[in-house]
Amino acid sequence: MERFILKKLLDWKNSPYRKPLILKGVRQVGKTWILKEFGRRCYENTAYFNFDENEEYKQFFETTKDVDRILQNLMLASGQKILPEKTLIIFDEVQDCPKVINSMKYFCENAPQYHVACAGSLLGIALAKPSSFPVGKVNFMQIDPMTFAEFLLANGDENLAQYLEQVDTLEPIPDAFFNPLYEKLKMYYVTGGMPESVLMWTEARDVSAMQEALSGIIGAYERDFAKHPNLSEFPKISMIWKSVPSQLARENKKFIYKVVKEGARAREYEDALQWLVDARLVHKVYRSSAPGLPIAAYDDLSAFKIYLVDVGLLRRLAQLAPTAFGEGNRLFTEFKGALTENFVLQTLITQFEVMPRYWSQNNPPYEVDFLIQRENDIFPVEVKSEANTTSKSMKKFKELFPDKVRLRIRFSLDNLKLDDDVLNIPLFMADQADRLIGLALEQLQK
Repeated sequence: MERFILKKLLDWKNSPYRKPLILKGVRQVGKTWILKEFGRRCYENTAYFNFDENEEYKQFFETTKDVDRILQNLMLASGQKILPEKTLIIFDEVQDCPKVINSMKYFCENAPQYHVACAGSLLGIALAKPSSFPVGKVNFMQIDPMTFAEFLLANGDENLAQYLEQVDTLEPIPDAFFNPLYEKLKMYYVTGGMPESVLMWTEARDVSAMQEALSGIIGAYERDFAKHPNLSEFPKISMIWKSVPSQLARENKKFIYKVVKEGARAREYEDALQWLVDARLVHKVYRSSAPGLPIAAYDDLSAFKIYLVDVGLLRRLAQLAPTAFGEGNRLFTEFKGALTENFVLQTLITQFEVMPRYWSQNNPPYEVDFLIQRENDIFPVEVKSEANTTSKSMKKFKELFPDKVRLRIRFSLDNLKLDDDVLNIPLFMADQADRLIGLALEQLQK
């Protein structure tokens, strides 16, 4: 499988300002594979240490802060070779090893000649704890589920992936590309972007193995809930997680604690929800009161929507059968377009540094699905799960904030076009949003 993060890893390797790397990402998103593959492609050799499988290795970090001594001990204990500049040292499953994480400070300060990368499945949780974390001494990188473009490459559709990359005018996509891309997107909604699920589909074309892979991943996440330091939170985390499909199935997708449990109050469930957000198993999108900068200054902290880390996992958790993807647009419209919104959010998160927000008002009711910040502009985004779309909310948003809206963006099953100041992006081009917005802004300035 080809993962685009390999290019970022290569930039890290070659950077004159390189520090030890912490690679964050949920369980089974491909962290270990990507680091080993990077080591194989770009280094003479790789030294791999897994602190879950070899707990005794942790001791080497507890007795000394001397990097050379630590590496000497690791080499002797494992029989692996470590050479400065030529070896990629991988420390895996470090989420329960504060001393290993803390040692990155000494690697950074005293031994910059070593290339070190750390990974772990609940690192977001570990790093949220106020332990002696090596602030400013590490580089961070996030690995997310495979994008639609990566899925196309895994599926053997290099021609389609290549075509999407080279679209440089805002003109309709010819049917010869539009139709197969639309069909492949339906498949992606079913498999999602978790590498194991994608592999079961692209290599074996085995739907039941793919379903099983997704169930296995969900099971692994649910077992992780028990790792919350306060065991009484475990059932709450589980209830919030299982409520996500019901939350998204509602017309107004704002998160409501009562959907989790009758009579539930925010203060009882806040910690459990924060655990899921820190673990990056769910994405929390706040309501914004206006498109101003900084975007966080306009957050309404009492109103937010929750999405899952991956569209395939959402489909599996919602128990939607894969057969839905053979039935026209049904997969896109099934449970109020929630899969489509989840998919679009997934792609926006990988392209824009700032977490998207959404905007709504009550009387009369209007809602813009997402607000994205690109450089110093904020753009309203509407997600439609069908074609031929009109939108009162986008119109209203422009009326209310005429000076702030340079461009409005709609993701739908319509073709690519710039219609006055509305850029319509076909859903299968969501990965290209950043680039297409740039093209649209250039065109509007002419």
